[in-house]
Amino acid sequence: MLHITEDNGGVPIDRQEVIKGLRAFNYSHISEAIRDNSQEINLYVRDEEDVIRGGLLASYHWDFLEVHILWLDESVRGGRYGSKLLSIIEAKARELNCVLIKLDTLSFQALDFYKKNGFTVYGQIDDVAGGNTHYYLMKRL
Repeated sequence: MLHITEDNGGVPIDRQEVIKGLRAFNYSHISEAIRDNSQEINLYVRDEEDVIRGGLLASYHWDFLEVHILWLDESVRGGRYGSKLLSIIEAKARELNCVLIKLDTLSFQALDFYKKNGFTVYGQIDDVAGGNTHYYLMKRL
């Protein structure tokens, strides 16, 4: 008989088993040419003392790149570092032959910034995170 168990990240081998199962299923539906394409790409904005003042954390899989986090400290906002980070990650995505970049943001974060940088909304969920909207954006390359 089957049963369900729970952990809070304390059993990495169990987590890896689930990932292994999903990968096997996915690989049966994805071109062999892009199956093993996967890489983290992290960019950082550092000051003169090498202190991180912002960054972009991303990964690419198969033929798309996903921006997980883009953050800039208040002290460097308005200096076009966000656009520079997106420009660098877009160049990297093109280099990796990605067909698109995807990301998400909340209504109190950076929707207009992403639109200004060529991203379009392809989905949204209203009334989350205390009455805000969660937007899903992409940019075709």
